[in-house]
Amino acid sequence: MPLLRFDLIEGRTGAELKALLDAAHRAMLEAFKVPERDRYQLVHEHEPGHMIVEDTGLGIPRTDKVVVLHVTSRPRTRKQKEDFYRLLCEELRRSCGIAPSDVMVSIVENTDEDWSFGLGRAQFLTGEL
Repeated sequence: MPLLRFDLIEGRTGAELKALLDAAHRAMLEAFKVPERDRYQLVHEHEPGHMIVEDTGLGIPRTDKVVVLHVTSRPRTRKQKEDFYRLLCEELRRSCGIAPSDVMVSIVENTDEDWSFGLGRAQFLTGEL
C-alpha cells in the first residue's frame, strides 16, 4: 500500500495530471507488484517560486516540469526501489515528456501497524489484507 504524494509547480492540465498519475501507477505496479486497485495518490500544486528543487551539487538541470514524489510504503527491497526509480522515469518520459532530470523521489518506510484504510481498523493487522 504505497501512498504517493506529488509536489508539482502548478499549471498542468487535467489530462496532463492524469497521464502523470497513470504513469506513476504503472511503475508502481511493475516494481512493487501491488494490486491494481492499490492506488493512493495525492497531488499538491505550488505557485512558481514556492517550490525550490536544486540538485545537491550533482549538476542535474531542473525545469518547471519538476516532479517531487514522496512515497510512504511498507518495506521494499533495494532492487524494488531501484526498479521503481528507473521505471518511473521511463514512464514519465514516455507518457508525459518529463525528463529524468526533473524527477526526484523520496521513499519512507513504515510497518503494518501504521496503516488504516478506514473503518477504524488496521487491516494489515486484522488479516483483512
